[in-house]
Amino acid sequence: MMPLGRLCAVAFLLALPVCCAQTAPASHHARKPPKPEPTQQELFDYVRGQLLALSPSDGTNDNREVTYNMATSVLSITRPDGRCDIFLGEIDSNSTLWEVFDPSDSYRTREQVLRLTLTSLNGKQARTCYDTHNQVDTSIPGNRVRLLFSLARTNAISGFTDKMDTAIKKLIALAGGMPEKDIF
Repeated sequence: MMPLGRLCAVAFLLALPVCCAQTAPASHHARKPPKPEPTQQELFDYVRGQLLALSPSDGTNDNREVTYNMATSVLSITRPDGRCDIFLGEIDSNSTLWEVFDPSDSYRTREQVLRLTLTSLNGKQARTCYDTHNQVDTSIPGNRVRLLFSLARTNAISGFTDKMDTAIKKLIALAGGMPEKDIF
């Protein structure tokens, strides 16, 4: 019996490395680490790119330039009629509202725009707008922010509103604004 026991032991020892070699690659297929959250700069770059690339082109609502001051969390959007400084740290990201808006007036027909409206935190100012002479425009309410996109251009991008909604909410949270909460 002794030779049979040794034979089994040798067979087991020879088979063990083969079994281990077959199971080892499976451990390399473990879950990938989660994708890191985007930085404030990466989020701004995305938002800026979309605001410029998908800007309405009607001569009034065009997003001509978009800048971001990381130290103050101020997003500035320049349009033909002036500039608005948006205070991201003063915005409630639970207030997002997407709507289609027709900016046409009795003198001129314009393309429809996709408008994202955000409101400020209670008692805070979300934006200050300036005219082309750099004077504060008091006719524009400071308790809400409106970002404008060409409806025709955004319709060509699958899931645009979801992606922009996520990016702007994360940027607001990183800037010190109210993070998104599921209130229902």
